[in-house]
Amino acid sequence: MEALLRIGRHHAGRALTIGYWGADYDTIYEYPVPLLVEAAASFPKLHSLFLGDIPAEQSEISWINHGDITPLLEAFPNLERLKVRGADGLVMEPVGHASLTALQFESGGFPAGVVRALAASDLPNLAHLNLWLGEEAYGGDAAVDDLAGILSGERLPSLRHLGLEDSELQDEIAEAVAAAPVVARLESLSLAMGTLTDRGAEALLSGQPLTHLRKLNLSYHYLSEPMMARVRAALPGVEVDVDDRQESDEGEFYVEVGE
Repeated sequence: MEALLRIGRHHAGRALTIGYWGADYDTIYEYPVPLLVEAAASFPKLHSLFLGDIPAEQSEISWINHGDITPLLEAFPNLERLKVRGADGLVMEPVGHASLTALQFESGGFPAGVVRALAASDLPNLAHLNLWLGEEAYGGDAAVDDLAGILSGERLPSLRHLGLEDSELQDEIAEAVAAAPVVARLESLSLAMGTLTDRGAEALLSGQPLTHLRKLNLSYHYLSEPMMARVRAALPGVEVDVDDRQESDEGEFYVEVGE
């Protein structure tokens, strides 16, 4: 608790970064969310929170232990930006939060339950949403159907950037995105870091127009060079990122961030 208060004063109480809090196999391990909730009155101006600023030297991303973050969102109604790294044991219930404008989850495997909770949450001012969905081997058990509430955009009227990234289902996600109502209001879209192949890119080119986008990020992908050229040619006014082309390993495809 005292450490959290010291950090809060250091950042004038507006931005807070929480680093390594231990792991469930350590002698000392205390999840910081309950401490933050208990100390909420000491952070009345908190607008930005990074939960899990933990480099790989301290913990691989898929080993970062979490718990229920729902109380955190309930305790900080003025929070505008939330970034969470790691998702092992992560839990969230549907919430209503009028202040959030940016939400980012970085993981090697994002749980389906949290995807569904986000899809069922009322986030009227959320403009930026990024999810690293990861691999099933590291807890990324979300199916494309779990994204339906996000892709409909019904509860996200202010969304302008959507990132559904780092997924071993990247082609299936691209196919869903190609017909998703939320895309029409986006300024930028990212399907980067995953196992996107020509199949997914073909779906994007055959689906709804994407020429209104400022940026389409497909970096770290498995597209053929002819398909890369087709995507660029189809979107002449869009900043298209198709950097970091990968080659399959004997038919195996890997996301950028797993373990």
